[in-house]
Amino acid sequence: MSVQDDAQQTSQSSQPSNTSVAKAYLYIVATPIGNMGDITARAIDVLKKVDIIACEDTRTSGKLLSNFSIDTQTWAYHEHNSEIQTPKIIEMIQRGHSVALISDAGTPLISDPGYQLVQAAHLAGVSVVPVVGASAAIGALSVAGLPSDKFSFVGFLPAKTHGRVKQLQDYAERTETLIFYEAPHRIVASLKDMAAVFGDNRPATLCRELTKTFETVRKSTLGELVNFVESDNNQQKGEIVLVVGGNVNNSSDDLSVHDPLLLRLLEDLSVKKAAALASDITGVKKNALYQRLLELQPS
Repeated sequence: MSVQDDAQQTSQSSQPSNTSVAKAYLYIVATPIGNMGDITARAIDVLKKVDIIACEDTRTSGKLLSNFSIDTQTWAYHEHNSEIQTPKIIEMIQRGHSVALISDAGTPLISDPGYQLVQAAHLAGVSVVPVVGASAAIGALSVAGLPSDKFSFVGFLPAKTHGRVKQLQDYAERTETLIFYEAPHRIVASLKDMAAVFGDNRPATLCRELTKTFETVRKSTLGELVNFVESDNNQQKGEIVLVVGGNVNNSSDDLSVHDPLLLRLLEDLSVKKAAALASDITGVKKNALYQRLLELQPS
């Protein structure tokens, strides 16, 4: 889909009245998190046709743009210059020049700069268009093997132990799946803090360097992941996403929410095997599911 196609799809109510300036847009463009093949055809088309590409780091983005022969002018846009650059970008769009915002990798605004610009665009009546694509958080969730019907994206935890533990305690009783980003030099300390707060047996999946050459996806428990990462320096490098199961052991949630899955498993498996498989899928304790399966069995 081209920039022109996007313009045609924008509702008439968003079109400015009594102006000869061509309608322009702020595009929020997702870029690959590693594998260049993950960029979409629409993203390439938009990046070639906009007037300006606002980049978190023009040097990092320059490699991506060069790979796809995109020679659009770039502007630096990051947390340190956003107050200055935001009004300039909004003014440019209001004058009829479309702008694309990209981050160093993945979908902008997901633990990246950009919120201030998008907020300003809405306040100024500028149309904001998502060009969807790769996201490390959603990519990790999709392969984590943990419940994905409800989840919270936490992002980066505080760098210091006290602040990190305090924030983890705020999430200790949450029952939904939790998604964290972590820096490689803090991954061991963060895993240890998670194990201390959430418990060694809390299910979790380490996703490292997704879509890249040395990709790691390891589903286990927090306690085992501490040992795995601490004993292998290679696991302490690169981009890391931690997907952690919610607190179901002390949850007062009604186990009946899992009945459709349990009934389906009972069609082909014994109660014992169905409980084990359902526990792997949901993260709920096997004994609790075993008791629920006994209740569901035809009398």
